[in-house]
Amino acid sequence: MHEENKAAPNGCGKIRSGTQKEAALLALMEKTGYSMIQENGQRKFGGPPPGWEGPPPPRGCEVFVGKIPRDMYEDELVPVFERAGKIYEFRLMMEFSGENRGYAFVMYTTKEEAQLAIKILNNYEIRPGKFIGVCVSLDNCRLFIGAIPKEKKKEEILNEMKKVTEGVVDVIVYPNATDKTKNRGFAFVEYESHRAAAMARRRLIPGTFQLWGHTIQVDWADPEKEVDEETMQRVKVLYVRNLMISTTEDTIKAEFNKFKPGVVERVKKLRDYAFVHFFHRDDAIAAMSVMNGKCIDGANIEVTLAKPVNKEGAWKQHFNGQISPSSENLLGFPNKEGGHQKSLGKPASLPVRLNGQHSPGPPEVERCTYPFFPGIKLTPISMYSLKSSHFSSAAMHLDYFCNKNNWAPPEYYLYSTTSQDGKILLVYKVLIPGIADGSQSYFMPDKLCTTVESAKELAAQFTLLHLGKHKRFQLVLKNLR
Repeated sequence: MHEENKAAPNGCGKIRSGTQKEAALLALMEKTGYSMIQENGQRKFGGPPPGWEGPPPPRGCEVFVGKIPRDMYEDELVPVFERAGKIYEFRLMMEFSGENRGYAFVMYTTKEEAQLAIKILNNYEIRPGKFIGVCVSLDNCRLFIGAIPKEKKKEEILNEMKKVTEGVVDVIVYPNATDKTKNRGFAFVEYESHRAAAMARRRLIPGTFQLWGHTIQVDWADPEKEVDEETMQRVKVLYVRNLMISTTEDTIKAEFNKFKPGVVERVKKLRDYAFVHFFHRDDAIAAMSVMNGKCIDGANIEVTLAKPVNKEGAWKQHFNGQISPSSENLLGFPNKEGGHQKSLGKPASLPVRLNGQHSPGPPEVERCTYPFFPGIKLTPISMYSLKSSHFSSAAMHLDYFCNKNNWAPPEYYLYSTTSQDGKILLVYKVLIPGIADGSQSYFMPDKLCTTVESAKELAAQFTLLHLGKHKRFQLVLKNLR
């Protein structure tokens, strides 16, 4: 009979029998006083812990843990996560075989403890050569509703959603980039709880549900990026949305300088939104208060603090789509490239376009001489002034055609799963915001790839193939030839 495995910080214990596993779990419960119950494919440790009084901890206290070795259990995991603070509840997802599913949810008693867990345990070597991932877990209360008639107003959409679903709190509708009297063909619906949003999604998701005679598209809205308060206290960049396409960076800079001349360092505008950088944070805060709701070139703008990228929190995983029964939100937080169509949260930083440019014009207008062949002059141009035959990659083709059709750039959402042999497999879902008018705007290939580059290229090829069946897209292709 094997010796009982004792948990060690980075130890790799001996293989244990079922009896030894049970003994280790019983010893953990006896030591901590926590209860443990298994139901609906998950095993709950605590929730609440012994002696807890009052309601559960607020949103932001739970973290998602991925890449857990399949033969590792609470007796090894709990001591590791207790290093960050007091655990309110530990939920380990379980297989029928008795192995864990490779991921878990840990709810702490405070947000500070959850943030500390992310800081000290993300990419932690829990066993030799085995690194876990830890990121914030949010109960999503918002749904993305696409293919909404563009002439519908917020009040109409709100009333309609209240008729067909329960628990609706609010509807967020953004005006069209070129015609402010219309919406963009989509809306965000906020519900009173994650459960209410999940129930609404279940009712609307089959694809046969119609509003105003249109078959709508339904998905979870991307979780808004969580940035710690200490980081936000240093932000001196404002995010400005709902601008007119024709509004220039110079106009924006002049308008934001009106309340106090010379405070704006620079402005970066992308389509109908912009980032306004200030020399000092105090001026940014004052400008946000003064400029929010102001009219620029006929458009009422919205101004908020921009959210910085949290590089440490960039670890993301989807894990076979196996979602906890009590937490249906997509755990594969989307990796977005360009635009913010499905995300209600503010862009964290300047989005990346496929060609590295944010506008049709090149970043530098000066000619230069090719150093290897004296006398040959080089002229800067935009990739969009070229013909489609100049591109060999499907991703570049897709970006090019979207621009030619005056659509927003394609948005790429990266997901991953783990194969049976432990390899990470990747797939992109592509959103084409410009055709969110009743036709399909989401595209995901039926094949997984081993590299990010191949996954993106395959997704672009798949999207181009299906867009070829779209009449508007065929017309664009015809005009480009």
